Amino acid sequence: MLHANKSASLHLLTGTALSHGVAPGERLSSLETDIEERTPLQSAVIHLKNRHNLLIKTCNAAFILLASLLIGLSIAFLTRFILLWPGSELQHKFDEYHALFQVLGSNQTISDHLAVLTREPHVAGTPENFATAEYVLSTFQKYKLSAYYTDYNVLVSYPLDRKLSLTQPNGSVLNLSLKEEALAEDSYTQSKEVIPAFHAYAPSGNISADVVYVNYGREEDFKKLKELGVDVNGTIVIARYGKLYRGDIVDNAAKAGALAAILYSDPQDYAENGTHGYYPQSKWLPSSGIQRGTTFQGVGDPLTPGWPSTSYAERLDSTSSEAHLPKIPSLPISSSDARPILVALNGSIAPPEWHGGLDVPTYRVGRGAGRLHFSYTANLTRVPIRNVYAAIKGFEEPDRYVLLGNHRDAWTFGAVDPSSGTAALLELSHRLSKLVDHGWRPRRTILLCSWDAEEFGLVGSTEWVEQNLDLLSARAVAYINVDCAVAGLGFFAAATPQLDDLLQKITKKVQDPDSPHKTIYDSWLASGGGSFPLIGRFYDHSSDYTAFVQHVGVPAIDFYFGADYPVYHSLYDNYNWMKKFGDPCFQRHVAASTVWGLLALELADNLLLPFSYVTYSTELQAYVKTVEEQLLAAKAPHDVTVAPLNFALSKFQSAAVKISQEAEDLKHLVSNKRTINDQLLLAERAFLDVDGLRRKPWFKHLMPLHQAVRRTGLSFNMKSGEFHESLYVLP
Repeated sequence: MLHANKSASLHLLTGTALSHGVAPGERLSSLETDIEERTPLQSAVIHLKNRHNLLIKTCNAAFILLASLLIGLSIAFLTRFILLWPGSELQHKFDEYHALFQVLGSNQTISDHLAVLTREPHVAGTPENFATAEYVLSTFQKYKLSAYYTDYNVLVSYPLDRKLSLTQPNGSVLNLSLKEEALAEDSYTQSKEVIPAFHAYAPSGNISADVVYVNYGREEDFKKLKELGVDVNGTIVIARYGKLYRGDIVDNAAKAGALAAILYSDPQDYAENGTHGYYPQSKWLPSSGIQRGTTFQGVGDPLTPGWPSTSYAERLDSTSSEAHLPKIPSLPISSSDARPILVALNGSIAPPEWHGGLDVPTYRVGRGAGRLHFSYTANLTRVPIRNVYAAIKGFEEPDRYVLLGNHRDAWTFGAVDPSSGTAALLELSHRLSKLVDHGWRPRRTILLCSWDAEEFGLVGSTEWVEQNLDLLSARAVAYINVDCAVAGLGFFAAATPQLDDLLQKITKKVQDPDSPHKTIYDSWLASGGGSFPLIGRFYDHSSDYTAFVQHVGVPAIDFYFGADYPVYHSLYDNYNWMKKFGDPCFQRHVAASTVWGLLALELADNLLLPFSYVTYSTELQAYVKTVEEQLLAAKAPHDVTVAPLNFALSKFQSAAVKISQEAEDLKHLVSNKRTINDQLLLAERAFLDVDGLRRKPWFKHLMPLHQAVRRTGLSFNMKSGEFHESLYVLP
């Protein structure tokens, strides 16, 4: 049975019954010195933010000076508090536990968990998804971990009625099916419980209009239509998925004057033009496959932007502009339904790069001669959602948290997204419980988090972060996110820069599940063709790391196996697809669980936090150069200069190199490690602006984490469903 405790997040963060063997009512140590007293470092940060506010607003970068001083002060603390620390024997014991964790992985355990989690479709707010919450909670408890949950009441939407018909040039009317085909070879596809394909938060509407084909629905695509003399105003646009978040496609259409938007998955982008067949014969999306998803432009509950959606919370009206809900109706359809619409179009022939893989005489842009009638009725409603947590209390720094997270809700069965990650999290928790049975306790507290309603807009994680903002700001060490743990071959990762070295260190320890004579690092390095592996940055808000990085300034990592995931958010993302194509032997799942757990153990057990700011300095160099180029191009006034940034960056680089060397040399000779760790922990917070970004105040991180070196080739953004030219930073 589920606990009746409705304030679990507060209990987790204050330490009530946190871990294996901890009595109820026991509380974690407080952070009085961090919360109630202002340290010299914090005073310096506040002073510097006030002093350089003008430069922050003009070139969006003076925050580098803040981080420089943070690192510099950390060196001062190191040299001041050098005393013998008898920690080598304890660290050696930790190393033995970490080695034990690595050999405890179980393919069968993960497969069993995935089979249970994907038994039924489980959309957020439904009884089936609450059943997955109960399963995760009971599994944590079975592994003798202290487990809790929190409920929130949030706005979601479901489809009530959908109709789409095409009046063809000859006057005949074709009613489009809007259905995904059930397959005899796959019993999952025959389920009657799968929610009809729709766009979350799309408003109701009843529209008849001419049609315009807008390619991927990007701003440049609408600009091209204008150059071709095609008027989008008053039309229904049809766009293909693949280059842009679906919410941005709908928003671009609305800005261009369209009345509604229809989105489909072209076989060029999701089936290699049919050259290798379709599921169930191959991994590629069948012609009837439809990609569901949200079109929400914000994060969290739309009705409580910036504060948690508790039962007593104040809420916006759903019509408020602050809710950032889509302005026009939209609907996803299959390529089978898209084909007759595109055949019916006349007008100019689309540019060659707009031609996809559908069997049509040619791709034309319209408008006319075909005409669409689109009717959609949405049920916009508030529902309860449930986050589930487990914790293992740290013995030395119980009020420092290493967080691991994955979401649990899915649009259909969700074998890849997100249940591969949930199964890995449960298998990881089993391994940690075995370490506890062998006498291990982490130095810092480990929190395992199972989020709800991520698919609607990162809702569960965002509400919890907003509810625990102050405590997380003071106590969170790092957040490691795994959304879709496995979709196929190849390792992909993103991180805030100070965690790059740790990520590389851990992947050097774990065997590549597809190359027995290589480590994950070896294959990862080779896939990029360079001297360093390709590490992405958090340039978007497509998964649950967003609130931690962008709102609180918590260092983070996100990783997964497999770049190509063509059955994304469709009926065919089920256990059968995973068993046949994603990970037949579940060895990739075990590898994901191993990397995830070893990252957590390093962050939780190391005497000094394994943060490296040398990589950060490299990133900042690229950013300062970009700012300088932009100022020159804009012919900025002479008094607007990057000179302060270059000065600060020089100090930052020297300090980063020095503290990295000294921390390595002196990690067993540091008495006041708490103070040093706090400086490392809080350095990322110095990149936050309390007022937030312009026009996006919820996003407070000033570091341009998307600043990157471009490489050629396509990659797949697991959470936005986009194939796009990837952006990475070379360390």
